[in-house]
Amino acid sequence: MAINAPEGTRDLLPDEALFWNHFKQTAAEVFGRYGYLPIETPVMEQTELFVRGIGEATDVVSKEMFTAVSGENLKRLLDGGTIKAKSRLSLRPEGTAGVVRAVVQHDLVPQGAAPAKLMYAGPMFRAERPQKGRQRQFNQVGVECLGAEAPSIDAEAIIMLMRFFEKVGIPASSMELLVNSMGCEKCRPAYRELVRAYLEEHADELCETCMTRAEINPLRAFDCKKEGCAAVMEGAPKITDHLCDDCRQHYADVLALLDGAGVAYAEDPTLVRGLDYYTRTVFEVQASDGLGSQNAIGGGGRYDKLAEEVGGRPTPGLGFALGFERCVLALEAAGVEFPKAQRCDLFVACVDDSVRGRAFALVQECRDAGFATEMDHQKRSLKSQFKLADKLGAARVAVLGPDELAEGVVTLRDMAAHTEAKVRLEEVVGELGRAIL
Repeated sequence: MAINAPEGTRDLLPDEALFWNHFKQTAAEVFGRYGYLPIETPVMEQTELFVRGIGEATDVVSKEMFTAVSGENLKRLLDGGTIKAKSRLSLRPEGTAGVVRAVVQHDLVPQGAAPAKLMYAGPMFRAERPQKGRQRQFNQVGVECLGAEAPSIDAEAIIMLMRFFEKVGIPASSMELLVNSMGCEKCRPAYRELVRAYLEEHADELCETCMTRAEINPLRAFDCKKEGCAAVMEGAPKITDHLCDDCRQHYADVLALLDGAGVAYAEDPTLVRGLDYYTRTVFEVQASDGLGSQNAIGGGGRYDKLAEEVGGRPTPGLGFALGFERCVLALEAAGVEFPKAQRCDLFVACVDDSVRGRAFALVQECRDAGFATEMDHQKRSLKSQFKLADKLGAARVAVLGPDELAEGVVTLRDMAAHTEAKVRLEEVVGELGRAIL
């Protein structure tokens, strides 16, 4: 029986892999203009990092993390033993916790230093039910800014995110930006108790998961996707009515900066995102087509206490992540055509085997000059070679036979214009350069 990719994973075949590279390069270009530098962190971390950083009550930690266990440790567990905390590893379900851990571990934001602006791209892993726009292995691009608490950093990140979506080709008309404030440690505790009391009053209308969240983190109930729970939560107390003066001013300043930049947004007092580390500003971009109920293509927010949670000194932070696969669905729904992976500037066709050695040398010369060049390696007929060149999308075909070799020329055919001319072998590279220019 054939072995297929694991459920909830998928192969990025050449066309999509090419676009993934373009996606990352576009992110580096856009985010680089704002001072963000690349960072690479391991795809697995100590499980405790995610428990402390993301929150034990979140679905990500309580249900969706993949745990990585070595053969030796698995045997130890099966024998009834335990493994050390540093050996309890999980595949990363998101990128922020690992980046913040790296910032703390390597002291990238020493006292009084400029903020650390970092960006990453790579696979994340969540053990959830596969569906459209939701995979067990998926690719994200994200940024994290550690060491700045001004509202201008919040607004800058939101603007940067929207600029990226525009650059990569998602029409502004098919996106909606939602913003909210989650408050801080001064105002959120009292608000949490208000929400907890509200949940208890409506216990008979809420699912079991929401009632479990009521005991651990009642704000998670806002994130429930069940229609009945969502309807109940529409009547719950709104955080924006209970912000302290500092949080209210911070939120107002962020909105004012977005207004000044001409960025359209909608305030959503029920937006809490899916992770426990957020404080103050949170935001999410949703696509109107192509994704169904899982329509968030990117989002993030401020997490001013996360560095402390993972053992560092108090360091304000803010970041966002965007999902590659979901962006592809949004682009497809908008009718955007992706570039094809195959590129061929020249195909060298051999009339017979006697010229194959010189044809091979010509292929190398053209490649060394920077041109994507191919030839037949299966001794096809000349007619079949032209079919192959057409399949490869070759812009030009250089035909080399005994007569051409004796004259020191090739017959160079323009496949689009259906014209051809004799070109000396030593001038083929120059002719390709002139044609492309």
